[in-house]
Amino acid sequence: MYLQYPNKKTESQILNTEKATLEIQTGQGAVNKLIQGDNLAVLKSLLEDYDLGGKVDLIYIDPPFATNGHFKIGEERANSISSSKGDEIAYSDVLVGDDFLEFLRERLILLRELMSEKGSIYLHIDYKIGHYVKLIMDEVFGKQNFRNDITRIKCNPKNFYRKAYGNIKDLILFYSKTDSPIWNDPKNPFSDEDVERLFKKVDENGRKYTTIPLHAPGETVNGKMGQKWGSIEPPKGRHWRSKPEILEEWDKQGLIEWSANGVPRKKIFIDEKDGKKMQDIWEFKDPQYPQYPTEKNIDMLKLIISASSNEDSIVLDSFCGSGTTLIAAQELNRSWIGIDKSDHAIKVVKNKLLKFQPSLFSKIKFELIKQVEIQSKIVTGSSIKIQQPKAEFSY
Repeated sequence: MYLQYPNKKTESQILNTEKATLEIQTGQGAVNKLIQGDNLAVLKSLLEDYDLGGKVDLIYIDPPFATNGHFKIGEERANSISSSKGDEIAYSDVLVGDDFLEFLRERLILLRELMSEKGSIYLHIDYKIGHYVKLIMDEVFGKQNFRNDITRIKCNPKNFYRKAYGNIKDLILFYSKTDSPIWNDPKNPFSDEDVERLFKKVDENGRKYTTIPLHAPGETVNGKMGQKWGSIEPPKGRHWRSKPEILEEWDKQGLIEWSANGVPRKKIFIDEKDGKKMQDIWEFKDPQYPQYPTEKNIDMLKLIISASSNEDSIVLDSFCGSGTTLIAAQELNRSWIGIDKSDHAIKVVKNKLLKFQPSLFSKIKFELIKQVEIQSKIVTGSSIKIQQPKAEFSY
């Protein structure tokens, strides 16, 4: 099921997008890259000039939300709600409807081409436009590669008067390129309350544990999981979770608990668990005093990067805004690429990167690159001097 709307381009037209002419400003040769320019043209350059097709393991983007509004920044604040008369526009979010959807679809198609076969993309969007965006992502990445619709609690409860429930959440659409993405299975630590509620039993050595069934729904006609374990058959309509020989070994090790009426259950010890599985409702509230409008929680970005990339991965954010993705990637020893068109965004990101010190005697190394078409060209006499980029990305 695809969305149809006027002026929708073919994939071939989008893949033939004109690339950007890029100029390295500082840091030539550094692996990490901060690029100022139109992200559509820059993404095309990353494919053609930097040979990054199929090499990016993780993409996080927080694009405009089709709000038809302006987001301002001042000397003392950066906020989308309250602003002062002297504040300047950090970026404008004025594309709406069909124009917004096609703007996003164009970029998603090029991002897909950059993704590796084990790559993932997380797209952060709001509840008003997110359902339409999901249809676009189904089209670009395939319904079969949809992983999660993650609810993100972004703020405290609101008391604004309107005939609707208060909005405290937005959503993150999580897709992979194939059925084999990087997945490091993030966990939440057990709270004291979790331990008391879930691990109520204590063995002779003082170890807290709980028990789980040894069988699962569904009968297995062929295969060992449907066979007897000793003299016991799996209950009707169910099968053993493990082979009978494994169950026998567990029993010898004292890892199976037998009830008074002879029902076996597997012991699960709290000291052998590294936490509980992360669910699809997250509470990562936005910073109270952001340096840039719509700045996101760095712990949320660290979670995403830890879950869906490895230390040899490239992480890309083509709407990098405040640079939170880049800082999180740097802290987790990933290579990164950030793209934004806004002068204010690039200024904020540069300041963050320059202040960040991985160690006492080192600083982050990155190439600062600009798209020639959006910068002031240096004219000497009648000639224009343009430095071509060193088109390489070693990792």
